[in-house]
Amino acid sequence: MSMVGKQAPDFTLEGYYNGNFETFKLSDYKGKWVYLLFYPLDFTFVCPTEVLAFSKMADEFRKEGCEVFGISIDSKFVHKAWVDTKAEDGGLGGSLNYPLLGDITKSTASDYGVLLEDAGVALRGLFLISPDGTVMQETTNHLSVGRSAKEAMRLLKAFKYVTEHEGEVCPADWDEGQETMQATPEGMHDYLSHHIK
Repeated sequence: MSMVGKQAPDFTLEGYYNGNFETFKLSDYKGKWVYLLFYPLDFTFVCPTEVLAFSKMADEFRKEGCEVFGISIDSKFVHKAWVDTKAEDGGLGGSLNYPLLGDITKSTASDYGVLLEDAGVALRGLFLISPDGTVMQETTNHLSVGRSAKEAMRLLKAFKYVTEHEGEVCPADWDEGQETMQATPEGMHDYLSHHIK
């Protein structure tokens, strides 16, 4: 069942970030945009490509007022080992620009509807949460295909835009700087008459 439009379930999880073990509570980030990046397991195959892609863009997300959290069923100790292991040995190469949280009870993955119960791991769920705690967007992939950090950024900017510009909506493939449309029949007609041939 979709989480979009609902309040994001709160959680308190231990994690690893910037050389330290810390406790992270989602409700502490009210007032900011948040991306939750669920992934199956550390030391696997597609997972490091996604985790590192979001790490490369973590500062860009922060400039947009958005924090990113990676979440898997691994413990904070496994997260530390994964971050600290060289890339050529299957690790993340010594640093990561956002926290990795340990959902060892699997309750957070279950709360967000991404727990693959037979396998005991999370699907590739990505949730964008607004500053008031509403889930604005979700993407869930099966295990074999990774997600796009660039598309996540596009969606963040689109949802930020419509939140800040009441009455406007973003058409398909909208990107920052492009024309939006008014959410009225007249606005749709005007947009389509100029953009659809």
